[in-house]
Amino acid sequence: MGKRNKSDRSAFLFLLPAGIIYLSVIVVPVFYSFYISLFRWNGIGDKKFLGLQNYIHLFQSDPIFLISIKNNLIWIALTIFITMTVSLGFAVILNKQFRGRTFFRGFFYFPCVIAPIAVSIIWRWVYNPNIGFINQFFKAVGSDFSQSWISDPKVSIYAIFAAALWQAVGQPMILFLAGLQAVPSDVLEASRIDGASGIKQFFLITVPLLKESFVIVIATLIVSAMKVFDVIQGLTGGGPNNATQMLSTYMYSQTFQYNNVGVGTTIACVMVFMMLVVIVPYVLFTARED
Repeated sequence: MGKRNKSDRSAFLFLLPAGIIYLSVIVVPVFYSFYISLFRWNGIGDKKFLGLQNYIHLFQSDPIFLISIKNNLIWIALTIFITMTVSLGFAVILNKQFRGRTFFRGFFYFPCVIAPIAVSIIWRWVYNPNIGFINQFFKAVGSDFSQSWISDPKVSIYAIFAAALWQAVGQPMILFLAGLQAVPSDVLEASRIDGASGIKQFFLITVPLLKESFVIVIATLIVSAMKVFDVIQGLTGGGPNNATQMLSTYMYSQTFQYNNVGVGTTIACVMVFMMLVVIVPYVLFTARED
């Protein structure tokens, strides 16, 4: 009993530094942000207590906030259906045996290590209406098609998503690739002997065995979609006419441009709540044992 208590104390002491760091940089700031969201404050002067008025104002009287929520939901949908599908497709291809697959794995993963603000600078040139690659390509093939990609409110958010997709594919691709390599080869061989075609084998055997990979990928993609900031800020800053405004960019503008720290932290709290509402039930449902 004495040795066990000593072992428990040792484990507690080893965990104590990490626990202090976790409390100081995550838990305490989260609760302090919620506390600040209950006030009107410019970050310097005195605070004025408002209770939940900041939250009520955002949902009832702030159309830009509602646009931001809509854009975040669009981004989440595009991320889940397009980014995940493309990543899984690349992972399936790169899991096959062929010459040079290691090079292509690194090639498709490489954009993931580039800073998002650098990605936005690169794609700002690609989308340039006068000298950009896309419009110049259509001109070179004899087409009169020309588009103001990031200054047209109707297409700007999808153009930015395409730029983000170029960078975002790498990480989920690696996660899916790890999951595919963990699929037992004897199970696949048995299904092949039983006459399962490649498509049936993929959907009926491979995909169910990738359950844990899907949980991780979807959770991480939703979180990244909720807090997308750099590529939006670098390409449009939320414009044109708030067409690409996200919760993160609106939080930034309210906090650091307009000095509405109370409103900015309120938006941050809404983001945290939305992520918890979406992710926690999904992970608990899909990761539970049957």
